[in-house]
Amino acid sequence: MEKEWDVLIVGAGLYGATCAHELSQKGYRCLVLEKRPHIGGNCYTENRDGINLHLYGAHIFHTSNQRVWDWINQFATFNHYHHRVKVDYNGKRYSFPFNMETFYQLWGVKTPEEAARKLEEVRVKNAPDTLEGYALSQIGHDLYETFIKCYTEKQWGRAPDLLPSSIIKRIPVRLTYNDSYFDDTHQGIPIGGYTPIIEKLLSKSEVRTGVDYLAQRAEFDASAKRILYTGPIDEFAERRFGQLLYRSVHFKHRRLEIPDFQGTSVINYTSKDIPYTRILEHKHFEFTAGPITWISEEYSGAHSKESEPMYPVRDTENLEKLRKYQEFLSGNDYSNYFFGGRLAEYLYYDMHQAIGGALKKAEAIASSLT
Repeated sequence: MEKEWDVLIVGAGLYGATCAHELSQKGYRCLVLEKRPHIGGNCYTENRDGINLHLYGAHIFHTSNQRVWDWINQFATFNHYHHRVKVDYNGKRYSFPFNMETFYQLWGVKTPEEAARKLEEVRVKNAPDTLEGYALSQIGHDLYETFIKCYTEKQWGRAPDLLPSSIIKRIPVRLTYNDSYFDDTHQGIPIGGYTPIIEKLLSKSEVRTGVDYLAQRAEFDASAKRILYTGPIDEFAERRFGQLLYRSVHFKHRRLEIPDFQGTSVINYTSKDIPYTRILEHKHFEFTAGPITWISEEYSGAHSKESEPMYPVRDTENLEKLRKYQEFLSGNDYSNYFFGGRLAEYLYYDMHQAIGGALKKAEAIASSLT
């Protein structure tokens, strides 16, 4: 009996939407299911008072992959936004990531030579291979206490000496006044937000929101030749090897009848007495003017049924569980299934990485159908 759909795609986030676009462009019939009431996943944006709100946290597009940059520019015009973060520690404001302005603010040094000498002086030798140990080996106690320690404890819910060093290795240390968070060739925010991009990517597919695929899995699977699953891999496999742990984020969005709240898009709050990790002011992502502003306070916490899984806790125990799931799902019983995206791969993906992975996955799915 002929299947109704060539590809069933579970998840209408950036990864699933990218695959849906590529496959529908090749003439394949795609059905996209989304558990949430909206498309776009965590990069979903919503316009309020003429301001595009990043409702699941700041999403800054940045990449040095020319193929990905050319591809995404088919669907949006990007502005010239470069991500620059400020840090508030005990009421004082600092430049971040680490650059000459930071070193001047903390130590009073004025030249790269002075900063390099000071960094060498404060670095902790033979520190353990943990997040805390790596930070101390690179920046010493002053910078670690001011910028990293309490922020990390709030974000991850555990002491930094119990976390892997890989979490912090993406933060640059520069001996220049370059305070741009990312070093990528291309950076920006899509004018009009991310939701219009996702709408274009899904325009040739049938999309159903508010649908729990796993609750009707047998019925949906029977309707398609291939299934791409982008949800949590442990839930797909009925958590037979145990639950994979995530950290989640709760957002408190507030409308303020003032033209500007903090003068920049993101301020991290790194002292213990402030319960949230950062405040976003959304109008600064697209340089929006006007008498109203929207801000979002971010509160990190453990993942539960009522929250979204955001950051995988990729410690030794969880990576061993992941290995078991991947091994189990590589068997012949799942030859028509494909798995991809941050939840199915249990990875933290930036948007350009999600797109790059999805383009390759779509090619693999198309090859399996020929």
